[in-house]
Amino acid sequence: MKSIEIKTERLTLKPLGSVYLETVNAYAMDYENSKYMCRLPNESVEETVTFLAGVDAEWAKEEPAFYEFAILYHNEHIGAVGIYFENGIGELSWIINKKYWRNGFAYEAAKALVSYFTEHMGTTHFIAHCDTENVASYKVMEKLGMTRTGKCGGRRNRAAAEDSFECRYEMRV
Repeated sequence: MKSIEIKTERLTLKPLGSVYLETVNAYAMDYENSKYMCRLPNESVEETVTFLAGVDAEWAKEEPAFYEFAILYHNEHIGAVGIYFENGIGELSWIINKKYWRNGFAYEAAKALVSYFTEHMGTTHFIAHCDTENVASYKVMEKLGMTRTGKCGGRRNRAAAEDSFECRYEMRV
């Protein structure tokens, strides 16, 4: 397993994996915490186990297609931040346990990821998506310096009864 650890002023980002099952499951099965997510909320702990097994397997690869990090605050796991690659473009994602919302943790973690992958992996093009109603998420994107480059319909959040709209944000560094 790769051993990438990223530190910020308040946070430590470490490889996410099965060791965080209990804390990931707490936010992954919480509707309020995940209502704007396409693949969440999970309906069972088995879904969380399967997801984390996939994350463990990806970290074990010589060249992962994605990197998921646990966000630790005072050594407590409070969320996750990730970057998925396709054609050299890094797609950012994050989730913070609702107990820690409104503290700037998503921004701090995402900014650290952008800096790390720019400096160490040469990534210069980043994108992110969110539900148009997820104001907190698109505010993080804007604070990162990303620009809205699109809006489309057809987004289906897992817990939603109907489709919604999605924003796409982008930046080049």
